[in-house]
This record gives sequence, C-alpha cells and structure tokens, in this order.
Amino acid sequence: MSGSRFPAERRHTLYHCDEIRAAAPVYLDTEVDMSGVQRHREAARDAGHRYSVVSYVLQAAGRVLARHPEANAAVRGRLRPRIARYSTVNGKVTLDKTLGGRRVVLATVVPELERSSLAGVQRHVERFRDGDPDHMPEFAPVRKLHRLPVPVGRLLFRLATRSLAHRGELVGTVAVTSLGHRPVDGFQSLGGTTVTLGVGRVVDRVVVREGAVVVAPVMRLSLAFDHRVIDGAEAADVLAELKEFLESYGPHVAVGADGDEPAASRASDRRPAETSGT
Repeated sequence: MSGSRFPAERRHTLYHCDEIRAAAPVYLDTEVDMSGVQRHREAARDAGHRYSVVSYVLQAAGRVLARHPEANAAVRGRLRPRIARYSTVNGKVTLDKTLGGRRVVLATVVPELERSSLAGVQRHVERFRDGDPDHMPEFAPVRKLHRLPVPVGRLLFRLATRSLAHRGELVGTVAVTSLGHRPVDGFQSLGGTTVTLGVGRVVDRVVVREGAVVVAPVMRLSLAFDHRVIDGAEAADVLAELKEFLESYGPHVAVGADGDEPAASRASDRRPAETSGT
C-alpha cells in the first residue's frame, strides 16, 4: 500500500464532512408519481424549454419550506444552543464538476426559492451546471480555500459555515442532491442543512390507480432531517407536501413562463431571528 497527499481539490468536501458530524440525522423516503411532471416537461420541450427534475424539486422545496419555518432553520452551539429561522428559502444544489483536472462535487445556492419560478430556477441551475469552475468568479472562494494550508482552510470553513447570520446564504437552508442521471433508485445524504432531499431516477413502475394496475413514471424521494432542529412528524409533513406538490404538476401550469407558480410574498426582514434552545 502506498499513501499520497489528500487532493487539494477535495478539501472543501473534507471540511464539510467534518462539520456535519454534529448533526443527528434521521432518514425518510417516499415514492412520487412523476406523471404530471413528465407531461409538463414534454410540453415544455415542445415549446422550446428544457427543465430538469432537480429544478422541479427545488421549486417544490421552496414552496413547502416556506410553510414550515421550523424546518427552514439551522442550529448552532451545544452549551448554549441557538436556532436561526430564515425568512427566505435558499436551495443548495450539488453539481458534478471538474476542478483542477479532478472530478469533484461543488454546490451553488439558488436564492429565494419560495418566490422563484421554475424558469428562473432552471436558468440558475444551467449557469452553474454548464460553467467552468476553474474560471467562474462564484467559485473563487473555493479555489482560494484549496490553496490554503489545511489547518487554516478548515478554520475559515468552520467560521463561515457556523455563522447563523450568513449560513443561509452560504450553504442554503435546504439542500437538494441528485443521482437520478444514473441507475440509482434512492439514497440518503447530508447537505449541511436541516433538511436534505435526495433525488433518485425516474423509472416506470407498476402502480395502482383507482383499483386498476397501471404503469407510471415513479421517483424515489428521500428526506434526511436533523433531529436537533425538528422532529419526525414535521419532517413527514414536509415530505408529504413535497410529494403532493410534484404530483399536482400538470398542464394547468404555464410552460416557460416566469410566473408559472404564484410567488410567495417577499419577507421584509431577511435576517434570521435567533432564539435560545432548551
């Protein structure tokens, strides 16, 4: 066996995994009938628009988490724990990218999901999906982090991500990660947020509708939640509402329009409110 230095391009992942060790994860999953989403995607393609499954899930997360402020939150501290509840839903989405010649996972945060249209979410995702992280200014902090000595990089990462006031902007308030482009039915992941959604592939399965056996496109959707922040009943409500939102998609939703869903009202105060935990 031969050893080698840890790749600099993966240091951000190392620091992230160190930081999420304090979480108390619990895992849920469900199956979502994606027939309505598939019909909407086909109609969009006919109209010259392409939407990814991840964009639908991100939009659903924004609408649902806005109704669950207890889940759109973060916790910090052990002796004097504090909770931050955020007035806007920012979605962290992971990306399979190449940085410095090495395949890595990077992330971008889609802001204000509670009021973003599907088209707006898709534009954001496409920009970071198609961009070159070796040159994009948005990834300059990550590139700088890789150049720092490990102790310094780990400290700076910890200070940045542990700040409740800025955490929602830096790492999001909900995370979405997908392996649906591969033959993966479901998986569980921790994104550093109270709620992390894992998206599997959409595949035809046998389902029962009104007593009849039919074939429908089905997606496994998992939800990992931090038990320090919310309990299972709240998490189950979130998962059930995500399923309902995705299954209710259909022709009534406008294709390619920025106003494809009613926008949630903009909160006047976007700074998180902190309260002492018990």
